[in-house]
Formats: sequence, C-alpha cells, structure tokens
Amino acid sequence: MKKSDFYYSLPEELIAQTPADKRDESRLLTLNRNTGEIKHKRFYDITDLLNAGDCLVLNNSKVIPARLIGERESGGAVEVLLLRDLGSNTWEALTKPGRKTRKGARLSFGNGKLSACVEDEFPDGRRILRFEFDGVFLEILDALGQMPLPPYIRRYLGNPNRYQTVYSKVPGSAAAPTAGLHFTDELLERIREKGVNTAFITLHVGLGTFRPVKTLNIEEHKMHSEYFEIPDESAKIIERTVKDGGRVIAVGTTSCRTLESAAGPDKTLKARSGWTDIFIYPGCKFKLTDALITNFHLPESTLIMLVSAFAGRERILKAYETAIAEKYRFFSFGDAMFIY
Repeated sequence: MKKSDFYYSLPEELIAQTPADKRDESRLLTLNRNTGEIKHKRFYDITDLLNAGDCLVLNNSKVIPARLIGERESGGAVEVLLLRDLGSNTWEALTKPGRKTRKGARLSFGNGKLSACVEDEFPDGRRILRFEFDGVFLEILDALGQMPLPPYIRRYLGNPNRYQTVYSKVPGSAAAPTAGLHFTDELLERIREKGVNTAFITLHVGLGTFRPVKTLNIEEHKMHSEYFEIPDESAKIIERTVKDGGRVIAVGTTSCRTLESAAGPDKTLKARSGWTDIFIYPGCKFKLTDALITNFHLPESTLIMLVSAFAGRERILKAYETAIAEKYRFFSFGDAMFIY
C-alpha cells in the first residue's frame, strides 16, 4: 500500500492547541467497524458504551520533561529530545542542530548542572548521549527539562499535568499516550462501578510511535523499538475477560500495540516485558483487541494506518471526513473516537 492512501486534508484551525476545559467533556465520535455507523457523543458517555465484564487496557507510562535546552562546548545553542533510557546514564536522543552535534561533541545544560557527550550517531538523526551529573538524574531532569509537546502545538501549556493521564505512574515516555487524556478519576470510578475491569500496562512512547513514514510503500517502513511491560495481575485480568466473554478495549494505539505484540494464540496473554517494533497496517490480523479508544491522528502516520487496519481504511477516512465537517478537534489535545 502507498503512504498516500492514508492522506487527508485537515484545516489548520482544527488542530487543537490546548486541552479541553474538562478532560471528559471532549467530543467522542463512535464508529461501528462492521456497519460503518457513526454517532456523536461526549467522552463522558463512554460509560454507556461499555458493558459489565469488559476490560479497559490503559497505558500508565508517564511523560518525562524530555526536552533539554543547552549549549555546545564549541559554542551555540542545542536542543535535545530524550527518547529512551539505555541504562548507565546513556540515552537515545534527537538533537538540534544535528549537523553540529556529531560524535564526540560535548553539551551542557543548566550552567553545568548536567553535561553530556555524544557517543554515537546514526543516519536517521538519532544520537547516543552519555550524561554526567551529581545527584538523581530524574530530579535534575525535572528541574531543567521541559514537557516535549508535539511541534504542531504552538501555545504554552500552563499546566504540564494536562499532558499526563490521571493514571500515569511509570516515568519514561517522550510523548503522552493521548487517548487516555480524556479520563478523569471520577469517570474511571463510574466505569468500575458498572463492572468494567481496568488493566494497566506500560509502553514508553518513543521514536517508534511518532516517527513519520518516509517510504512510498508503507511495507518498507521500519519501526523503532519501544519498551513495554505487562504485569502478571494485568495479564490475568485480560485473560479472565476473554474467558468470560468480555471485550478487551485498548485505550490508545500504544496499548493496542502492546497487546498485539504480546498476545499468544487463542487470545492468551502472559506477563512479560521487552521491546516491540510492531507495525500494524491494513492486512494485519488483531489477536486480542476487540475495541479501541483513540484520538484523531496525523495524515500518513503509522497511527492512522493502525486504526485503518482495525476498522478499514475507507471507513476510517469516511469517519475523519465526517469529523472535519463536524468541526472536531484533532491530534494530541483533540477529541476522541471509540471504534468497536
């Protein structure tokens, strides 16, 4: 399939620059993937769309302040986006300007409170940085780093917690699992009171999720690996849901990719951790995901390809066309879809 098969034209004014005033008051487009039926609701109506015995699978990864602004030892400013922790104070990162941060370059942040050396570089722009500091790295990052908002968001985010889910727990993501931004603690409590289970998994969002597709044929696109964990308790909840006839509902494409990476035959799932570079596009078969809560995604992105695999490319593009006509808000701070 061609990358251009997943293009659509979006008016710039529909790109959400700020979150909704209240998380669960975002709009919700529902799409029946068997009939193509579309309905319009509010996100708090999600309780009416869930059944007792269903299971929501939520990604509890927490966004770290992964954007660092500093200086190069040779002179000039540098911007770093941390992608993933490789251990031993070493991180995979993107740097700007890349041509001035080659292997061997030294960087400084916060007047020397944090320094780094570029240990390796790759043709796709990634760098391997080894950091030097006194103290606890994440505490220093909290003091010096900034929330890594997507480039299409040009407004200052006054409250950085609005780019975190209310259930975020495990630090490590370079971008938020945005489908979960619509949930409030109160909404989750109402969902549980209805008899819906919740299972938490972790996938740290990195380059694999938001790297653009650059190949004309999507089958040639290579995903970068992202780290995931499925705890034993969550695996048991999900397996019990399947056994009892409930639906496994992935909250976000990251939860979906984690489930589909780890699922065994006959909808089995065991506790595990590791790295996944799964790329889901039309033609892929889903092993465990029965329904999906997701936001509206960028044209020609791996995420719109994933939802197209789940519901069909024509139905997704028709739903997006409808959402544009109805003035839905798009992307990270935008409105949501429930595909079932």
